[in-house]
Amino acid sequence: MNLSNLQPAEGSTHNQNKRLGRGEGSGKGGTASRGHKGAKSRSGYSKKIGFEGGQMPLQRRVPKFGFTNINRKEYEGVNLDTLQLLVDNGIVTNSVDMTVYVANRLATKNEIVKILGRGELKAKLTVTAHKFTATAKAAIEAAGGEVVII
Repeated sequence: MNLSNLQPAEGSTHNQNKRLGRGEGSGKGGTASRGHKGAKSRSGYSKKIGFEGGQMPLQRRVPKFGFTNINRKEYEGVNLDTLQLLVDNGIVTNSVDMTVYVANRLATKNEIVKILGRGELKAKLTVTAHKFTATAKAAIEAAGGEVVII
């Protein structure tokens, strides 16, 4: 092998197209296969997302509705069965607080945690959170635990 007989590996190249816009003699000169006039024939053309050829686009035809409450509080829900799972796995023994939620990726340090009532809790726990549902609070206290609101 030397410089005169180098060739690319089998299957590595696949551009067999004629080069466009390189003179009339090439067979692809002139309009360079772009047709005549119109936006698509121009350099730099790119169709905007949602553009429908000048027709009123769908996202502008459909009316807006509703609103977003800027004062809304987003709670990160943690269920009782998740707390019981932590007890079963030996991660928690007697108290659950923000450090436990963050360490087990149930919430981040900046999120507001709400304890929800899905599942059942058998262990006696001191649960610390920002909010509790009525069923969750009742279940924790029924198991002999304590509810602490941050």
